[in-house]
Amino acid sequence: MPPKSKSELPTVPSLLSTAVTALGGTERTAQLTMASAVAHSIDTGEHLAVQAGTGTGKSLAYLVPSLRHAVTSGKTVVVSTATIALQRQLVDRDLPRLSKALTTALAHEPTFAILKGRGNYLCLNKLHGAPSDAPEEELFDAFAVSRLGREVKRITEWSSDTETGDRDELNPGVSDQAWRQMSVTSRECLGKSRCPYGEDCFAELARVDAARADVVVTNHAMLAIDAITGISVLPEHDVVVVDEAHELVDRVTSAATAEMSATAVGAAMRRCGKLVEDEILDRLAGAAEGFAALLDELEGGRWEELPPGASQTIASIRDAAWAVRTAIGPAKQGGAAADPDAAAARTAALAAIDDVHDTAVRILETYEESDPAKRRDVVWLAVDEFRGVVKRVVRVAPLSVGGLLRTRLFAESTVVLTSATLTVGGSFDGLAVNWGLPAANPTRVDAALATGTEAPSDADTFRWNSLDVGSPFDHGRAGILYIAKHLTAPGRDGTSPSQLDEIAGLVRAAGGRTLGLFSSMRAAKAAAAEMRERLDTPVLCQGDDATGALVERFAQDEATSLFGTLSLWQGVDVPGRSLTLVIVDRIPFPRPDDPLLVARQRAVESRGGNGFLAVAANHAALLLAQGVGRLLRSVDDKGVVAVLDSRLATARYGGYLRASLPPFWETTDPEIVRKALTRLTATQA
Repeated sequence: MPPKSKSELPTVPSLLSTAVTALGGTERTAQLTMASAVAHSIDTGEHLAVQAGTGTGKSLAYLVPSLRHAVTSGKTVVVSTATIALQRQLVDRDLPRLSKALTTALAHEPTFAILKGRGNYLCLNKLHGAPSDAPEEELFDAFAVSRLGREVKRITEWSSDTETGDRDELNPGVSDQAWRQMSVTSRECLGKSRCPYGEDCFAELARVDAARADVVVTNHAMLAIDAITGISVLPEHDVVVVDEAHELVDRVTSAATAEMSATAVGAAMRRCGKLVEDEILDRLAGAAEGFAALLDELEGGRWEELPPGASQTIASIRDAAWAVRTAIGPAKQGGAAADPDAAAARTAALAAIDDVHDTAVRILETYEESDPAKRRDVVWLAVDEFRGVVKRVVRVAPLSVGGLLRTRLFAESTVVLTSATLTVGGSFDGLAVNWGLPAANPTRVDAALATGTEAPSDADTFRWNSLDVGSPFDHGRAGILYIAKHLTAPGRDGTSPSQLDEIAGLVRAAGGRTLGLFSSMRAAKAAAAEMRERLDTPVLCQGDDATGALVERFAQDEATSLFGTLSLWQGVDVPGRSLTLVIVDRIPFPRPDDPLLVARQRAVESRGGNGFLAVAANHAALLLAQGVGRLLRSVDDKGVVAVLDSRLATARYGGYLRASLPPFWETTDPEIVRKALTRLTATQA
């Protein structure tokens, strides 16, 4: 479709009005303000951060100007989300309805597509006989083999019906181990021209659809891959909308994190076994054994310097892995066409051995810089125990992703970042600098140092604006923020008896209807067990069933309460009378032994900043705001947020955290809150 001039099409306010009317909604001032700001950002090329509270209708506010831009420019707009739930909402509900509503006004039926990483799609080459790579431990576990076989059989049967090959369409789902038998990563893929099924490849077909679409919905991990590899996995575009932008840094960090373990080295060796002489593999096996022995002697934690013997051991893995890679050599001419299974095995082997080699190089290069605050990466040993099995893994993650996002995202596209929670301490600067943008107020030293790197100051090169369009909720009338100031500050001993008494009194006054957000699963389970003894209303706990099923039961029965941890802080949307009380057991600071966050704090402090405020407090403020946001999900909702951590009222940083929360009416009087809950419960009966 040839692009249309902007003068040929209705304005964004007019298109938004058409869309809202067609979808049966009502016009909202905040939504119109946001849509106009997004359109201005696209027109001027200035980046934009928009905080839009729940109920604003922000999806429509950025989709309408995005579609108009796609039609007038002929270019694709990329929309990136953090969660599968929002991806599905956009592709299955919002975009189909919006496309239909705007077809006449745009004189064009807008098109859209979803694009995920290659590993999310069924690989036809593996389906039709490429070698399996079942984990070694499963070969000796009859139950695991039986389960794996059943799941692989179900994937095979599903392959005859699916049109997309998208894992998320397989219902019920399968384990990661089973899916890996039928999928490949981008590094393991033969490539369309070499694969015998290249023309029918689901991943390639998804990329073709994306290249033709006006809007492509993807995820933050794909944005990260596009930035990290420098290889364009997304279609050509000039505008990116980042929804759930408060999660962008964590998702990009996760995608940029590598790990190395003796198990991973062993898996790479098995893949290379038939391609390399035993003598060469033995060298890598010896290096892996030395690495395993080294890790067994070490305690978990961050490596400020390489432990004694680590440099030589990791260097031996690097050199042995390179020797294996060299021995595999280039592909033989015509090899793929003659034997696609052999070509697939070779590609998978190269991908595995490259991962081992590149991670070893990355670890060693980290310590070439003597100043920890100037290092690009942070390295630590993670010691995880599951069902009595201890796994030791060395992980390496970027100290900051701001530079990566600056050069590979903001320098190449106009970016709109939006979420219900983008301000910390009342300012956008903390997140903006973590994204790699210059601080709007450079005098805020802590915010400017939040990345642990030199603060960007080139405001003329990376121009950005911020906007808080507010919320349709009247927080001061609809909700109470209760801080249990009389309680002792939480310690390391779990939930205290006084906290349990407080929880029981609050839940009883609310008649159930409580979402309990806890800092650990142990605390959630202990509180749930205690409440089941004390209360005559049902209490569910995360882990009793699948989280989705628990949330559904919670929403259907007004008397039921649900206790849980991290995923509930951000993943629960229960409007109406089933949720009247949100309890937060403590301020959600990161663990004090988190290697990456500790390194980022120290990097801030090395430059004279407040590491606690810039890193730990910002982390807590965002998560606390997300948790508190579970209370009001519709304009008719009313209720209480009860924070059982007195530090929110008494600590010096308490005001900074409260400035990140909605403007509820505040109190520290437990009697006022219990009476308010009792009255609210009576009026809703």
